[in-house]
Amino acid sequence: MNIVTLTTDFGTQDHYAALLKAAILSKKNDLQIVDVSHSVDTHDLVQGAFYIANCYNAFPEGTLHVAAVYSFYQPNYKMIAFKRDGHYFIGPDNGIFSLLFDDLVLSTIHEVDTSTLKSDNLQEIIAHACACILHGLELEQIGPKIIEPNQKLGLRAVVTKHQIRATIIHIDHFENVIINLKRDQFEKMRAGRNFELYFRQHDPITRVSRSYGSVEIGDVLCTFNSADYMEISINMGKASSMLGLHKNETIQINFL
Repeated sequence: MNIVTLTTDFGTQDHYAALLKAAILSKKNDLQIVDVSHSVDTHDLVQGAFYIANCYNAFPEGTLHVAAVYSFYQPNYKMIAFKRDGHYFIGPDNGIFSLLFDDLVLSTIHEVDTSTLKSDNLQEIIAHACACILHGLELEQIGPKIIEPNQKLGLRAVVTKHQIRATIIHIDHFENVIINLKRDQFEKMRAGRNFELYFRQHDPITRVSRSYGSVEIGDVLCTFNSADYMEISINMGKASSMLGLHKNETIQINFL
């Protein structure tokens, strides 16, 4: 059975996500739709790309991933489709996929041709693109190639010989604070050295914990989550509100 994942900023209080599902199912109903999230902050491409990046590889190859975040980025918006790592991706040409793949330009990307559609609403365009792929059409049959897709520069950690300045990119449901620093980059820069992780006016964190239970209940810890992003948490607590940490704030790590 085909799988389609949905990542949108439609929210869950309105009917927009249901309309998208209905449009897709009306084209092909023998499939499974998985909601990654409909609660992406409005127009937040970084958050939308973050959600997709952390789960798409967990799905079987051949899965189709729909990203509908900041879809109306210009009056004549374009929808694009491409294949990467055995997965298909559909979404607006607004730069979200360049945040997902640093080397997006190496992928063969096609604009979704909407000339035969009777409606130009977003749900119908996405459903049409999904149906083409799910019914076995080649990407070349969906629309013309795009040579230069829109690019966005994601937030990157600033690295020097003795310091990393990273940014909080996400606060999850448990109020764990997720930073744009992955384990391999941290360990490469650390090179076995001790470190001090500073945030606001709190005492620094000086070690990486294996799990939340590695510290006492209520204690602050630094760990790497299942996607290998650095995370500041509190065992059995809410790090964001208790520590006053929010998206886009800077975290500093000094190597000793």
